[in-house]
Amino acid sequence: MSKLDKYNFSTHNGFNSVLLDLRYKHLKKYFKGNSCLELGCADGKGTKLLTQYFENVVAVDGSRKLIEQAKKDIRNAVFINSYFEELKLKEKFDVVILAHILEHVDNPVQILKITKKFVKKEGVIIIDVPNALSIHRQVGVLMGMIKTEYTLNEADFSIGHQRVYDLKLLKKDVIKAGLRVVDEGGLFIKPFSNAQMGKLLDERGIEAFNEVGKRYPHISAEIFVVCSLK
Repeated sequence: MSKLDKYNFSTHNGFNSVLLDLRYKHLKKYFKGNSCLELGCADGKGTKLLTQYFENVVAVDGSRKLIEQAKKDIRNAVFINSYFEELKLKEKFDVVILAHILEHVDNPVQILKITKKFVKKEGVIIIDVPNALSIHRQVGVLMGMIKTEYTLNEADFSIGHQRVYDLKLLKKDVIKAGLRVVDEGGLFIKPFSNAQMGKLLDERGIEAFNEVGKRYPHISAEIFVVCSLK
């Protein structure tokens, strides 16, 4: 049993599912070619979305339990149960995606260096993480719920977070790994918890909050960078 199997991830339920849809709706503009490697597929909702844009999708996760869940619903992707540090692939991909992965791993710079081996010379690596400076975390500090925006809380620990990034810290790790940032941005403004946002917003409200997040990435709920090989 993988140590990752103890965490309860679901990309299909709750407001996390809504945010995932918004994430790929925006990030698809960076997609190119016909092959994609997804590092950290969890239970597969992101994988299913990627199969709409790529003929060849390979999805990797360290949790055998989550891989088995994903396989039940997706037939047109290849799934590999492996830790990223142990991953061996012969092919290279047009796009490599790490969505909500770097906050989980022991050594993010090492993982990014490994990722470079799997992207084509003209390909891109897309990295998306939760934002430490999201409004809801800043409010949490002012309310005394967490010490600083970078302090891990109970919710973070429950899903295996080891750190939380802002754009400056994310780009620092990307540059350390020898990658070049070609674009960056943010998604969604989240003043309250996922559960609260789900109760407060209808579809029109969700779209509006997402657009504001794009305008003000430094305080958005999620941040991303698009990278190329140097």
